Amino acid sequence: MNRRRNAIRALSMTVTTHLNAAEAIARASGGAPHIVGAAAAFTPNRYRQDEVARELTEAAGPEFMRFAATTGVDQRSLALPLSRYPKLSGFTEANDAYIEVAVDLGEQAVVSALADAGIKPHEVDTIVMVSSTGVAAPTVDARLIERIGLRPNIKRLPLFGLGCVAGAAGMARVHDYLRGYPGDVAVLLSVELCSLTLQRDDTSIPALIGVSLFGDGAAAVVAVGADRAPLHPNAYQGPRVLATQSRVLPSTAEVMGWRVGSSGFQLVMSRDVPTMADDYLAEEVDGLLAQHGLSRDDISTWVCHPGGPKVLDSIENALGLPAAALVHSRNSMRDNGNISSASVLDVLRRTLVERPGHGTFGVMLAMGPGFSFELLLLRW
Repeated sequence: MNRRRNAIRALSMTVTTHLNAAEAIARASGGAPHIVGAAAAFTPNRYRQDEVARELTEAAGPEFMRFAATTGVDQRSLALPLSRYPKLSGFTEANDAYIEVAVDLGEQAVVSALADAGIKPHEVDTIVMVSSTGVAAPTVDARLIERIGLRPNIKRLPLFGLGCVAGAAGMARVHDYLRGYPGDVAVLLSVELCSLTLQRDDTSIPALIGVSLFGDGAAAVVAVGADRAPLHPNAYQGPRVLATQSRVLPSTAEVMGWRVGSSGFQLVMSRDVPTMADDYLAEEVDGLLAQHGLSRDDISTWVCHPGGPKVLDSIENALGLPAAALVHSRNSMRDNGNISSASVLDVLRRTLVERPGHGTFGVMLAMGPGFSFELLLLRW
C-alpha cells in the first residue's frame, strides 16, 4: 500500500512539474517577439590567418606564428586592405576609416536582413546599434537613415562599450522594446572593425591574442512584436525570444575591455576569461531555465559567441555539451575570426538557415566586459 501511495505521489509530482513548466512557457510565450530575419556583411578584403598575423604585428616571429595557427581561425575579412595598416598615422585616421567602413557594412547588413524578413525599410520602428571598436557622433545608425530609407522618426538606441557581449545584449534590448510595443518592427545592427584598434608596436600577450583572433564585419537581425502579423501566410517565423537574463560579476572590471589612450584602444584581456565560463556559466544558464521549468536537457540549440577556442571549450565543459552543439560557433570563428559583438549574430544567422524543429528550445549567450553574461531563451 505504501509503495502504491509513493508511486502515486511521485507521478503526481511529475505531472505537477510538467504543468508548472507548461504554464511558465505559456506565460513567457504570450507577447514574445519573433526573430524573422538575419544577415552578415563583410568587406572584400579577405586574408588567410598567416597573412593577417604576419602583417598586423611587429612580433610575428616563429613562436607567435605557431600560436596563431592554433586559434581555430583560418581566414578573416578586414576593414582595409592589409597594405594600408602600416600607413595608418594614429587613432584619428583609424577612427575616420571606422566610420566610413562601418556605415557601408551597416547598410549592407540591414538591407540584407530586411530583405530576408520581407520587410521594407520604412516599416522599421526602432533600431538598436551596438559597437565597441570605433566612435561616431552622429552614430552609425543615424548616418544610415537616409541611405537605407528608414523613417526620420525612427527610434534609435546606440550602445557603446559592451564589447563581445553586445550582440546578445542588443538582442535582449530588442526583446524588451518589442514586449512594450508588440505591433512594432525592430532591427539590431552590430558593426565591429577590430583590426582598426590593433597597434603594431604593442607586443603584449593580450594584443597578440587580439591579432590572432579578431576579425571585422557587421551583422543585423530583424524582429517583430507578437501583434505584428506576417506579411504573408507562409512567411518564415524564426524563434520567439521568451526571456532574457543579464549578470555582471562583482570585482571583475579588469578581466576584459579597452584601455583608451592617445593612440586609441588597447585590448585588456585576462587569462581568467575562460575561467569565467568554468566558474559561473552553468549557474547562470540553469537559473534562467529553472524559471521556466526547463533544464539543459530541454535545450536542443545553442547560439554561443565564439570568443576563442579556449572559451568554446570552457562553455562545452561547463554546460556538459557535445562538440556538435557549438558547430556553428566554431565554423563562424574559423571563417571570420572573433568579430566581437557581431559574431553571436552570425552564429544566429547560421542557426536560422538550419531551421531547428518547431517547438524546440534554444539558448543564446555571450560574455563580455564587466565581466558580464547575457542570455536569451528562444523557442522555435
